[in-house]
Amino acid sequence: MTSHLAIDLDRSSPVPLYFQVAEQIAEAIKNGDLAPGARLDNEILLADRLGLSRPTVRQAIQYLVDKGLLVRKRGVGTQVVHGQVKRSVELTSLYDDLRRAGQEPATQVLALEPRPADEEIAAILGVETGTHVIYLERVRFAAGEPLAIMHNWLPVGLAPLTPEGLHNRGLYELLRSAGVRMRVANQRVGARAASAHEAKLLEERRGAPLLTMVRTTYDDQGRAVEHGSHVYRASHYSLEVTLIER
Repeated sequence: MTSHLAIDLDRSSPVPLYFQVAEQIAEAIKNGDLAPGARLDNEILLADRLGLSRPTVRQAIQYLVDKGLLVRKRGVGTQVVHGQVKRSVELTSLYDDLRRAGQEPATQVLALEPRPADEEIAAILGVETGTHVIYLERVRFAAGEPLAIMHNWLPVGLAPLTPEGLHNRGLYELLRSAGVRMRVANQRVGARAASAHEAKLLEERRGAPLLTMVRTTYDDQGRAVEHGSHVYRASHYSLEVTLIER
């Protein structure tokens, strides 16, 4: 509850009061002082405790809702969603990263079927155009919230993939279990606005910012074993990169 937080306001500062409140609540979420699922005091109580107007407090809460840190639920109030998922850029699957971070990964499989490869996918996977490849579409959840829409194309016969298996395990884990030795990947990260379909699946507004990731993974023989094109909620997800001087 925000009643337990020490929120210090500098009324002489040029920084708006709503932003001071929002930043201190955001910091408490980041530090774990406000855990996922924690309920905030209602706006009247919080405004009264801080000596602020209700519109100022409402603006602070809405700022955090827009950032994806808080959610308003009818009959429940305002709750902490969770901190942003931070992922190191390594040859790992999102499922494995979420599991290691204690984010309770879950998967909804929307499609798992053979499809003829178009010219672009065929060139990436090193097969003839029109050759059947495995197409996979999933929605990945973290701590009960939709986080990413994932599209993958794989050569036929690499691993026995089923919706049940993909509900419980990550794609890379299933490939490794089948003896696929993934060694290196080319990856491109970008950003764009969410389409109406993507916004609906991710519970975002249409046009919300999404991070995009396109990755092709190769085995120890240099063969392309997986191509993925994924989108992530920018409010819930970021990438961390370590830079080394050479």
